[in-house]
Amino acid sequence: MKVWQPGSHLTMQRGAEVSDWSWARTVRRVSTLARLTAPYRARTALAVASLVAASLTALVPPFLAKLAIDDGISEGDLAALTVIVALFVVAGLANLGTSAAQTYFTGWTGERILADLRNTLFRHLQRLSLGYFERNRAGVIISRITNDVEALDQLVTDGVTSLFQNTLVLVGSAVILFVLDWRLALAALAVFPIMAIATSIFRVRSARAYRAVRERLGLVTATLAEDIAGMRVVQSFTREETNQRQFRAVNRRYRESNHETVVLNGLYFPFVDFLAAVATAIVLGFGGWLAFEGQITVGTLFAFLLYLSNFFDPVQQLSQLYNTFLSATAALDKIMDVLDEEPQVVDRPEARPLPAIAGGVRFEDVRFGYGDGPEILHGIDLDVSAGTTVALVGHTGAGKSTIAKLLARFYDPREGRIAIDGHDLREVTQESLRRQLGIVPQEGFLFAGTVRENIAFGRPDASDEDVAAAARAVGAEDFIHELEDGYETEVAERGSRLSLGQRQLVAFARALLADPRILILDEATSSVDIGTERRIELALRRLLADRTAFIIAHRLSTIRRADLIVVLEHGRIVEQGTHDELVALAGHYRSLYGDWAAAA
Repeated sequence: MKVWQPGSHLTMQRGAEVSDWSWARTVRRVSTLARLTAPYRARTALAVASLVAASLTALVPPFLAKLAIDDGISEGDLAALTVIVALFVVAGLANLGTSAAQTYFTGWTGERILADLRNTLFRHLQRLSLGYFERNRAGVIISRITNDVEALDQLVTDGVTSLFQNTLVLVGSAVILFVLDWRLALAALAVFPIMAIATSIFRVRSARAYRAVRERLGLVTATLAEDIAGMRVVQSFTREETNQRQFRAVNRRYRESNHETVVLNGLYFPFVDFLAAVATAIVLGFGGWLAFEGQITVGTLFAFLLYLSNFFDPVQQLSQLYNTFLSATAALDKIMDVLDEEPQVVDRPEARPLPAIAGGVRFEDVRFGYGDGPEILHGIDLDVSAGTTVALVGHTGAGKSTIAKLLARFYDPREGRIAIDGHDLREVTQESLRRQLGIVPQEGFLFAGTVRENIAFGRPDASDEDVAAAARAVGAEDFIHELEDGYETEVAERGSRLSLGQRQLVAFARALLADPRILILDEATSSVDIGTERRIELALRRLLADRTAFIIAHRLSTIRRADLIVVLEHGRIVEQGTHDELVALAGHYRSLYGDWAAAA
């Protein structure tokens, strides 16, 4: 009689869901690898053909050894022995040739698959919206395209080959064992149920351990990348000891995960060796008795022992391959998670290129919040005429940078509409929009390369004269000429060889050379000292001339020059007007102005 257990149906249902999910995940893994292999079908076919040939030639020598003992040595037939030995050499040469071909074709295909995968990942990352990179640590993303792709290397270049080859040898050896003597085969395989149970336990424990290894390796990479990138801050605040402790903790957890895999391997593989030894002992004992009784020949017993070794060696190889498989599938799952990410901001199918714009910008009842978080912009209404310089001011968290991100369409509003010259930003392509936008962030980010390459980043085809003119216009030419190689000076990663002010001047020159119709300056002068700021005031006027500009700034000199000042408070526009108008209003702006004036 079946007793109903509360929740048993739910448990079974969840188990089925997990099983379905696991099966679906496996299908996706295989289909992902199949898509990567598709461009190399011919080479893959040659690899498979050579693999089958190598496996078959590997099964021939034990049988030839049986013939050599039974038909040559035992019978005293030197001619037969000579022929068999010659066939032995031929089989060895055939195995050598087919194995070399299989290794070459598999390695050639595997390396190209991995290169394609890196390219696919990088291309996909370029498509993702800014929100993805703000949510995820840079080191973890880097780990996906380096460590995780590298984890697939052994599987793709050697693992798949080993899987099929060892499976063929295993099945072929099992068949030949039964053909040689079914009684000995059944006796030898008596240990197989124990091995199956041990393998099942090993698989479950190893799968969990290798998933933890991939996750914690990503954390190690992320922690390392952040500490190196922020080394100046680390040393400035004497955080070396604290960061060392934090890294040791992250590294310890990674080591513990690896240690668990080592312990599992150390228990499982010697146990398989022990079972192989037990099976060999059974064959020697039982097979020896059958030989004494004349029921089998010595050659058959010798060949049986060789095939038995051929049977257990693939079991060992497949078990070791399972470790590679676990590590690779854990890595592949992480890679597929990245590839599954979809851009938050996408062009509509009917989106059209944005025509040349004058630069009029209109926000209509715009509401926005990051992800599923709370709303942080509450009904923004703003009408900016072309050529207007707008200063966005307010306390930290008021929503200034968020407005700039929405204008560049790094995000789409939850409600409302943003239009440029009457064109809804959601109705035009992102590329055509950003080609007419220029953004200078708070920290002038420079790429490894020359000063010239960084200035021409938005216009790679710009002439040397155009680059020099842009640098001259923003006051960067003087310090560039003082560099050892002038415009060809390498600025190093993130422009570390230049001062903050120099980096920002290069960023201004880059924006000017791109000649955008709308310019966004996100606290772009905060890293520039007073002397440098005075030198670029005239350059800024030239940069802003005849352009619509949105400036997020805290410096009075920058704000007072604006045609329109918009005061934000907790995601709402509370005041807007010119400097004189807002000061006369004696509201929020006047309070902020008083704070800035006191700080100055």
